[in-house]
Formats: sequence, structure tokens, C-alpha cells
Amino acid sequence: VQLQASGGGVVQAGGSLRLSCAASGSIFSVNTMGWYRQAPGKQRVVVATITSGGSTNYADSVKGRFIIGRDNVKNTVYLNMSTLKPEDTAVYYCHAAVTTLQRYVYDYWGQGTLVTVSS
Repeated sequence: VQLQASGGGVVQAGGSLRLSCAASGSIFSVNTMGWYRQAPGKQRVVVATITSGGSTNYADSVKGRFIIGRDNVKNTVYLNMSTLKPEDTAVYYCHAAVTTLQRYVYDYWGQGTLVTVSS
């Protein structure tokens, strides 16, 4: 199973970006998906998660600015980021809890995509 993330880049404060992450491979089902971020010199922290049923959770720092969504047919998770702030600058990682065709459940991570917000 692989997760392929895309959509990072450089944006000015107040701008918007959309991240995407597609899971592929020997997938029976994709359970919770999410986005995490790691700023320079800091630990990786959760940004937002979404269950297969569509229930969402957000870090307090992004509530009202970021929206997570998913396409269960495409096994893809999205993160729509708006009103971006310099403190949102980080490498963003997608995550998925996947049940494989062999019915094992594993955690998978994407390769990370850099988001830079300039002031």
C-alpha cells in the first residue's frame, strides 16, 4: 500500500491551498484517514482526521480554516486550507489506517508535502 500526497507549495498569508493524498495497492478498505504536520524543530502533530463514515476532528489551531474531506471510491483524502498563517508552515503528512486484502490493519504514511506560508 502506498500513499501519494500532492498539493503543497508557497502561499502568502491569508491565502489558500488544497492538499490531496491517494491510497493505492492491496487495499480491502481504508479506515480513518488524516493529515499531520511537522514544523521545523517540532514534533509531528495531528491536523485533522476523518473516518470512513465522514466524522471529522480538527486541531484547535485550524478549526474554522481547514476542511478535511475524502472520496471513499478513490481512497483519497483532501485538506482544504484557507486563511493560512505563517505558523501553518510545515511538512504535511497524510495518514491512513488500511485493512489489506489479507485483512491485516496497518498504518501508512505519505511522503510529506511542504507548505510554506510567507508573511
